Amino acid sequence: MSDTRDQQPRRDFLLRSLAAGASAASLPLAAATATAATAAPTPAAAPPGYLWLRPDEQVFVEALVNHMCPADGLTPDGVTLGLAVFYDRALGGNWGQGDRLYLQGPFKQGSANQGYQLGMTPAQLFRAGTEGLADYCRATHGKPFDRLPAEAREALLKDLQSGKAALPNGVPAAVYFAQLLQMFYEAMFADPIYGGNQDKQGWKLVGYPGVNTANKVNIIKYANKPYRPEPAGIADLS
Repeated sequence: MSDTRDQQPRRDFLLRSLAAGASAASLPLAAATATAATAAPTPAAAPPGYLWLRPDEQVFVEALVNHMCPADGLTPDGVTLGLAVFYDRALGGNWGQGDRLYLQGPFKQGSANQGYQLGMTPAQLFRAGTEGLADYCRATHGKPFDRLPAEAREALLKDLQSGKAALPNGVPAAVYFAQLLQMFYEAMFADPIYGGNQDKQGWKLVGYPGVNTANKVNIIKYANKPYRPEPAGIADLS
């Protein structure tokens, strides 16, 4: 989470966050699981509009991704990048509906290194957590998340991450936040066919070449030299 007033450039923030996120226990990656669980995706841009998110959830997700990825000199805002559409497609698809998630129980309180332990699909966790967050915002701020100033949003998200904010419907705040953050990373850096990372802006931000079949050769060719290729996605090679 950052804005244009941060002292540290957002590129550095994203790189640090990705490194930290790799070691954290989380739900299965939405984009990766969707690829394995479904037929090969059609190489076309995601259609406009929402398919699964409810109107109030759409407003929340748009405010969330715009807060976590504000427009600046490096990228447009999160909505323009298609991040909200990625949330919608992932939650409404096989991953979000828990097609490959064990849900037979028993469900007990687990430790962090045991991974996800709730008896809810990712979509159910998102919906319940978002409802709980809406109630929490009304009770503590008197207004919804999307109408909070940036400073209040930032503080609230940090309270969710630490578990300090207790959602009134009992959804564990830290687990809910972990899913929101993981999906943000995926939306930012997954292949554009999944809805996010429009125009490969996320890849361009960190210098990732995408689906580059010549990358092995380029590692040698550009050793100790700048390497900023035009990224290629799945649709470009289909």
